[in-house]
Amino acid sequence: MTTHATARPATKAAAKPATMAQALQRAMRDAMAEDPTVHVMGEDVGTLGGVFRVTDGLAKEFGEDRCTDTPLAEAGILGTAVGMAMYGLRPVVEMQFDAFAYPAFEQLISHVSRMRNRTRGTMPMPITVRVPYGGGIGGVEHHSDSSEAYYMATPGLHVVTPATVEDAYGLLRAAIASDDPVVFLEPKRLYWSKSDWSPEAPAAVEPIGKAVVRRRGTSATLITYGPSLPVCMEAAEAAQAEGWDLEVVDLRSLVPFDDETVCASVKRTGRAVVVHESAGFGGPGGEIAARVTERCFHHLEAPVLRVAGFDIPYPPPMLERHHLPGVDRVLDAVARLQWEAGS
Repeated sequence: MTTHATARPATKAAAKPATMAQALQRAMRDAMAEDPTVHVMGEDVGTLGGVFRVTDGLAKEFGEDRCTDTPLAEAGILGTAVGMAMYGLRPVVEMQFDAFAYPAFEQLISHVSRMRNRTRGTMPMPITVRVPYGGGIGGVEHHSDSSEAYYMATPGLHVVTPATVEDAYGLLRAAIASDDPVVFLEPKRLYWSKSDWSPEAPAAVEPIGKAVVRRRGTSATLITYGPSLPVCMEAAEAAQAEGWDLEVVDLRSLVPFDDETVCASVKRTGRAVVVHESAGFGGPGGEIAARVTERCFHHLEAPVLRVAGFDIPYPPPMLERHHLPGVDRVLDAVARLQWEAGS
């Protein structure tokens, strides 16, 4: 996998509040400015600037040949990207909404994920597939899925998801620079989250494949990513009233998975809860719990628990607050970590 430094030389530019959407837009803009092989394509990404305005201004600045509106045909979009990558371009594809990507799965699984292996490494496949995902915006069916398990189960793909403004820029730059295909999952409900950030001198971030400890603690580890990170941070603060000092690990990269950081945390705390919006059965939490158990068994004071979306199709907007893991459900899981057995 190719990664690169995401920080540029420091300038005197002051950091100002910026949204995740603005950081993503800047990442594509900077990548396009530095590398003429980078092309953005998808439904409504050009004239409209994307339904979430993440590609706003790119068509005007770089022309419609490099920021291209496509027909509503996801399989065709991704199939075109495969051909472009084979001829030396770096396509950045937007799937507009998570479940809209399902018609493109055949291209993703049969070609995108396999081309480097099929050609014994001689043909890179530098495609970035941007997928706005997750709930919390009151979307209807096909607009709020958490499909990360499907991508994680497909060898040949890298799967990353930012939870901060800084990571949104740094991870997207790294994804576009990678010679391997990257599914870049963008948490929709965090598009308008803000942080003090300077687009002229963005802070360096850990590369793809590295998790980050967002909060230090000693009682138990919350393992999470993307839209569930703010929930876990809030839960960790609330847990102090119960006498629990929770550590929070932001995975950032689901594939490759950072066993080292995750296991180091769990070995310190002895207890772990995995939190995500995706369904529990067959979801990412099962794989993560198994890896933690295999590697940390003799350090665990209790079984690794999961707090996830329910095993149902995504519910209507009025019910999503019950479906999405919230602070109370996280704290309920922490309370079940067999504290009486601890030292």
